[in-house]
Amino acid sequence: MLEGPDLVAAALEARAEVEALYVDRERWGESPTADLVAEAAARGVAVYGLEPEVLRLAAQSTTPQPVLATARFVPAALTDARFDGLVVVLHDVQDPGNAGTVIRSAEAAGACAVILSGHSVDPYNPKTLRATTGAIFRLPVILADVDEVLARLRRDHVPTWATVVHGGQDLLAADLRGAAAIVIGNEAAGLDASLVERCDGRLTIPMAAGESLNAGVAASLIAFVARWQSQGRIPLDAPPSLEKHD
Repeated sequence: MLEGPDLVAAALEARAEVEALYVDRERWGESPTADLVAEAAARGVAVYGLEPEVLRLAAQSTTPQPVLATARFVPAALTDARFDGLVVVLHDVQDPGNAGTVIRSAEAAGACAVILSGHSVDPYNPKTLRATTGAIFRLPVILADVDEVLARLRRDHVPTWATVVHGGQDLLAADLRGAAAIVIGNEAAGLDASLVERCDGRLTIPMAAGESLNAGVAASLIAFVARWQSQGRIPLDAPPSLEKHD
């Protein structure tokens, strides 16, 4: 289920397989709802007008939305993916907001894919979908077993970096240019020691204080550092400077 005009518009723009559109009868003619109705109808998508109370009961968000849609999702296949840039692997990441933030940030940073493994949240959870702000329609999102993921990355000679709170290589000293994979663990427990050992390296974000960063924040920060390195905007082992990142 896609909730809200922005997410529905992103789905239609990406030519996703939208099955039906459900619209608040009282707001049918308002913008942007009217535009979505016209576009959906032009594509042969069934459009239904519902009473506001019915629409509210169907929605899962706390803020009533004037439009909902249902869409069919087909996850990208691990066997078909091209890993020629940054790959973000989420293992046992269970918070919908974190997962959605990572997908959104990964697209913005130019990553080539996000992979969810283990007991990670369903990326098509309504809360996760909202947090992606539509990025999930434009970036390959793969569901796969972590053993298969590591084997595929190793076969393609993609270095894997396990994120750890302490003891890893400083983020700015790690070479994340070109193909590279970062593995982000569970919000509370992090990555299992055995999984860390199976990665090629360990990556740590230096912090002034605190125990750890939110999984979504950590993945986003690393993804943008990888982008800036690839662009040559920050050399390896450079001191952090916000001026370089404007």
